[in-house]
Amino acid sequence: MLMHPQFNPIALDLTRVGLPIQIHWYGLTYLVAFGLFLWLANLRVRKPWYVADGWTGRDVEDILFFGVMGVVIGGRLGYVLFYKPGHYLHNPLEIFAVWKGGMAFHGGLLGVIAAMWIFAKRRGRTFLQVTDLIAPCSATGLASGRIGNFINGELWGRAADPGLPWAMVFPQSGLEIARHPSQLYQFALEGMLLFALIWFYARKPRATGQLSGAFLFGYGVFRFIAEYFREPDDFLGLLALGMSMGQWLCVPMILGGAGLWWWASQRGDNLPGVAA
Repeated sequence: MLMHPQFNPIALDLTRVGLPIQIHWYGLTYLVAFGLFLWLANLRVRKPWYVADGWTGRDVEDILFFGVMGVVIGGRLGYVLFYKPGHYLHNPLEIFAVWKGGMAFHGGLLGVIAAMWIFAKRRGRTFLQVTDLIAPCSATGLASGRIGNFINGELWGRAADPGLPWAMVFPQSGLEIARHPSQLYQFALEGMLLFALIWFYARKPRATGQLSGAFLFGYGVFRFIAEYFREPDDFLGLLALGMSMGQWLCVPMILGGAGLWWWASQRGDNLPGVAA
């Protein structure tokens, strides 16, 4: 068995030099995620079909701004509504106590969807044109976030066979047992593998909506698999059919992603500037 390295969550403590600032590793992983998105999305808008449709680097910067707002607001509200509605109903002011932790990916996704809808309306574009642009650029941000989870020693995995070479003890769990390092599984599956597949699929122009559908379907499938190795939230446990909350939230993503991809394929609506 391995032991979790017990990283100091604070990467840079400026209080030692008299400044009231502490920079956390988790915050740095968010910065890495945003930086990777800027780089990848700028590569995307240089594709001939996006140039022909008038996309620019300024659009990418504006999308990032809207996306950050969607992630933060949606992620927090998603955690409040999906995971601890009773607690926050009785303690509403704690909704704003984001420094205490509590973000949900599925809520963040809904927040980003809302933010991209607003951006699309403001720019006179269709919603799916925007989401198709950002879909191949998003998974690296998810991967970065999972590294942050691992550094913090949070969202640990379920009990594993102690003989598993990479089984790991997470002292933060309160139990000295071998566990799956599920954060790294999610980094590999819904982060890097999903990125590689969607980026490869996006190397050629696709019918409007296909990339968005492929991303939703791919993330839903990989997250559903990873949830079998991740310890369910102790205040929820496993729900109906022995599935976790994360798995149940993935079901509509899988179905919706497959349906969107099929619908887009039937329409055959190619990007402007590309021959059908």
